[in-house]
Amino acid sequence: MEHPKLFVSYSWSSAAHEAWVTELAEELAAAGIHVILDKWDLREGQEATAFMEQMVSDPTVKKVVLLCDKLYAEKANSRKGGVGTEAQIISAGIYNKTTEAKFVAVVRERDENGDPYVPTYYTSRIYIDLSDSARYAAEFDRLIRWAHDQPLHVRPPLGQKPSYLQRESREVTLVTSAEHRRAIDAVKADRPFADPAVNDYLTALAAGMEQFRIRKKPDIAFDDQVTSSIDDFLPYRNEAVELIATVARYRDTPEIRRHFHRFLEKLLPYQERPPSVNQWSETDFDNFRFMVHELFLYAVATLLKEEKFEFANELITTPFYIPGRSEYGRDATVTFGAFRTYAATFDHRNQRLKLGRTSLRADLLEQRSHSSGFSMQELMQADFVLFLMDRLQRPTETYPWYPETLVYSGRHAGSFELFARSRSTRYFSRLKTLLGLQSKALLGELFDELESDGGGLPRWDYHTLSPRSLSGFEHLDTAP
Repeated sequence: MEHPKLFVSYSWSSAAHEAWVTELAEELAAAGIHVILDKWDLREGQEATAFMEQMVSDPTVKKVVLLCDKLYAEKANSRKGGVGTEAQIISAGIYNKTTEAKFVAVVRERDENGDPYVPTYYTSRIYIDLSDSARYAAEFDRLIRWAHDQPLHVRPPLGQKPSYLQRESREVTLVTSAEHRRAIDAVKADRPFADPAVNDYLTALAAGMEQFRIRKKPDIAFDDQVTSSIDDFLPYRNEAVELIATVARYRDTPEIRRHFHRFLEKLLPYQERPPSVNQWSETDFDNFRFMVHELFLYAVATLLKEEKFEFANELITTPFYIPGRSEYGRDATVTFGAFRTYAATFDHRNQRLKLGRTSLRADLLEQRSHSSGFSMQELMQADFVLFLMDRLQRPTETYPWYPETLVYSGRHAGSFELFARSRSTRYFSRLKTLLGLQSKALLGELFDELESDGGGLPRWDYHTLSPRSLSGFEHLDTAP
């Protein structure tokens, strides 16, 4: 292991200061740093000034610490004594770009105004502050990291440009950023217009979704157009997720809940043929089916992360109204199950490109989670909650909620966080509020039904969903 050489430049201000300097040098030595200190390295018969000049200019001495107190700063500025001699060499080195990283001031003392005592030539440069005992440990860590050239904050490796930016220009640009910033600022500052500002943004985003409608191009495979459209939507998804998280944290009001419910309602018609279209294929709207599903999943995941269980239950269980639906003899309202509809494009793409994936749709959700601020486990947890709530609400439904992300559940050991916390009776009571459960026994009955022949548990290749394991059922409601 290499031990960097470090020379300590200081002033003999007092016996107490000299003792402090020696103690600091001992701490540095214990951290693997070869400290050069006059008390240790200057012997009888050696010329003190020449020794100090050599240490400052010696190329094998990689680091020089300037221990700055009032007397040190005064001597350096007036060029008096050994400190003054060193100052002439050090100041030249600092202004030489090739050697300035060799020197750092360590502040030991401050003036009556709280300003650090440092030489004039060091003014405006970054220093290490050992004058405050409360911050001594953190600042000493900075010092030893500097000596070892091992900073705490290291530039991460550069990744690839996001795929939605790699094309020369995006197909779609929504003008929502101003409304988004206004809504975020209004919510955080508790402005009286916060609720309308949130609604303005959500209305603009819902209307702007129309721009993602795909115009088929004969020279481009349709599934490529779908994935490109979904890529283009990513920055707007991130905007929406940020707003949902901000509102959940700072402004859970009845009006806000209504705005979000109405926003999600406005998204549902994008998954079907608009009245103005007379010729279409069932897959024409698959990009919308993915985007609407993803937004709903993140909305639920956000509310669960913020532990807004009443808000989540209300959002999930309140029916969603779709204008014009009743004209075709159908119910005018739908359940949250409408937010996850089948999109054949992903299966077609899987076959066309011979990818051999279990679920391209789940793969895409997993890949896009990396830029969302959410872990895949948090998305899976939301999907699992939706799966359970759907089975509790619609036990005989022909097309129940399909928990797409749980194809990855084999990678998740044990129960999800909400259920792990629900070992506590107090927390389990909150989970019951979320799920709309009266008792643990009812959840057990649901699991019995799901595990029976014909229970309809989702399967992926050789993997089957295990609700008891993901919920830690046996441990629920077993502690205070």
